[in-house]
Amino acid sequence: MLSDTGVAMRSTEGAGTFQTSGGAYDAFMGRYSAPLADLFADFAGIRAGQFALDVGCGPGALTRVLVERLGAESLAACDPSPPFVAECAARYPGVDVRSGKAEALPFDDAGFDAALSQLVLHFVSDASAAASELRRVTRPGGTVAACVWDFDQGMQMLRAFWDAALALDPSAPDEARVLRFSRRGEIPALFAAAGLVDIAETTLQVRTTYVDIDELWSGFLAGIGPAGAYCVSRTPAQQAELRGNLIDRLGAPDGPFTLTAIARAARGQVPS
Repeated sequence: MLSDTGVAMRSTEGAGTFQTSGGAYDAFMGRYSAPLADLFADFAGIRAGQFALDVGCGPGALTRVLVERLGAESLAACDPSPPFVAECAARYPGVDVRSGKAEALPFDDAGFDAALSQLVLHFVSDASAAASELRRVTRPGGTVAACVWDFDQGMQMLRAFWDAALALDPSAPDEARVLRFSRRGEIPALFAAAGLVDIAETTLQVRTTYVDIDELWSGFLAGIGPAGAYCVSRTPAQQAELRGNLIDRLGAPDGPFTLTAIARAARGQVPS
């Protein structure tokens, strides 16, 4: 198990692998995060009349859902990646999209009815600061919610990739080993330490279908996230071996195939 320092270092490295186009992200991870956003917004209790914040918005998977439910004028978003900030702002005119990290949100105190963070907590450098910031910008009685992938068993694409990588390279930075908050109780404990109350936890499941194995593999070659960064760091021969091992672990699909992803989600309220 890594120390807090080791985890923070890995998280920072992971965050740096998202300096990419919105289209590339959508093809790799957006195909999962888009359907997840609807389930996550339901779990967070998002409803008309609220003013919400999307923390770590990326190119806008959750932003889209919040715009549909609340309207662009009732929504703000932020992300530390300049390409993602530009993409999200272009996709959703009227949304207040800013550059900023979860650990230091560029928004006033108690300005939102709900602050949501989708697939972000495992990449922040200081999770305690991020949780405190989510609470700070949310009004008393408002909702703070976050979700991350269950890397250990629930996210089939990444689990298969890292198992294939570990078989060839035992030092491969498997996200289940080096990132936090993908196990039961971890986000609730973080929220409780930040002073949130009425905390609830659940799992959210989505799936996506690939045309063929080449469509899946092209996502890794885009270098997005820790898995993509690891993939493109390999030599061509190592990549070929990794690809073959991944295909075997997926059952050598010949044509379309479907993969499932499970996220762990938690919500809590700011004390009134």
